[in-house]
Amino acid sequence: MHLPGLVDGAAPAVLSWSAITAHRGFLVGYARRKLLDPALAEDLVHDVFEAVMTGRAVFGGRSALRSWLVAILKHKIVDLIRERAAHHSLEQLQDEDEGPGLALECPHAGPAELAEQRQRLRATLQRIGGLPEGLRRVIELRVLQDLSTQEVCEQLSISADNLFVRLHRARKQLLS
Repeated sequence: MHLPGLVDGAAPAVLSWSAITAHRGFLVGYARRKLLDPALAEDLVHDVFEAVMTGRAVFGGRSALRSWLVAILKHKIVDLIRERAAHHSLEQLQDEDEGPGLALECPHAGPAELAEQRQRLRATLQRIGGLPEGLRRVIELRVLQDLSTQEVCEQLSISADNLFVRLHRARKQLLS
């Protein structure tokens, strides 16, 4: 299946469905990290593909295909957050036990929580640095740099199966 796109404001380009869906895994991973909800992430990626299929989103060719798809996904995430915020009025935040005052909670971490997170991050990065070279590189490339499976395999000249084995071993060592 081919989808219309627009290149440089001129003649429509033809984007193949397989070229677009090849980025599905990356998009779902990105959405999961932002939303912390796997089902919602899948739904938003579906919405991105629906926007492309129906022509509501048109590829202009001014960026990489993946960048364009991520931009659409970012807009979908923002729309979702705005929609959810509209449904939560200040009246719902009022705690009946405390009377007329509002019990608002800051969504950001406090100084103590930030310090604890930084300590955990520092310790985790030290543990990653202590892994054997082969295991450390797959964690750095796949997890920390968020490269795709294919990109990591190409950089390290290993198979996807070998990558998954190395990731499993690295995670096992990090958790022990």
